[in-house]
Amino acid sequence: MKQRIGKRFPFLYRLRIQQLMLQRRIINLNPLIKYAYNKNTQPYTYTVKKHKSILRRVLGNTDPILQENKIVNLKIALREVDGIVIHPGETFSFWKLIGRTSKEKGYIEGLMLSHGEVRVGTGGGLCQLANMLYWLALHTPLVIKERHHHSFDLFPDDRRVIPFGTGTSVFYNYVDLQFYNPTENRFQFHLEVTEAYLEGSISCDTELTYDYRVKEKNHSFYETSNKWYRGNEIWRQKVNKHDDSIVDEELVNVNHAEVKYMKSNGTQENE
Repeated sequence: MKQRIGKRFPFLYRLRIQQLMLQRRIINLNPLIKYAYNKNTQPYTYTVKKHKSILRRVLGNTDPILQENKIVNLKIALREVDGIVIHPGETFSFWKLIGRTSKEKGYIEGLMLSHGEVRVGTGGGLCQLANMLYWLALHTPLVIKERHHHSFDLFPDDRRVIPFGTGTSVFYNYVDLQFYNPTENRFQFHLEVTEAYLEGSISCDTELTYDYRVKEKNHSFYETSNKWYRGNEIWRQKVNKHDDSIVDEELVNVNHAEVKYMKSNGTQENE
């Protein structure tokens, strides 16, 4: 319903966007929230998790040049995030660090998702960075304070190496990605764009007592009301390093996304 209204009355949609952005700016003024701003160029001794994601993927019939534009945008955004340290009691905010993705900063047109559809917009492609940060944070005791997921599965999997539904949606400035550090340790992100990958790691100033693993459960494709959906559950496990026993298990999120590509591309009921 909201999507149909937004398309029919675009001025109402723009007005709503401005309202949400203003609300977020007011929230960000809360003096009780300590945001992470400090950087350290030297990584901490203990690497908790490393990951890399492919920069150039096949995304339907989208223009390949937009993949190259995304890489330009990622390199600009990484200047603000690479080396950031999350001290005890601090909150990491994606948009507080990156800010508005404007042409003045050098951002160019890339792929963005809006109303469940792909469109082109300045600064497009930063979801890949948000996905990387979220995946790394899931392997630590950091609390996921804010995370939004896509309600659509727009493209078939292309060389997927992590579970479906472990991505995140970001839109300046009110659709944010935030982590809170409840521990006495300091955590640090390091990110780099290489020729073929976005590479990232999260390190800690102290060796952690436990490992943190991400597990997918109950993955399936299913049909409801003549539409195809993809769903699963994402769990975070706290594991004892000495005997590999599961100390705690947390349900992170339940995914329920409408599949927008053809069923013949590998979707099978109760897969």
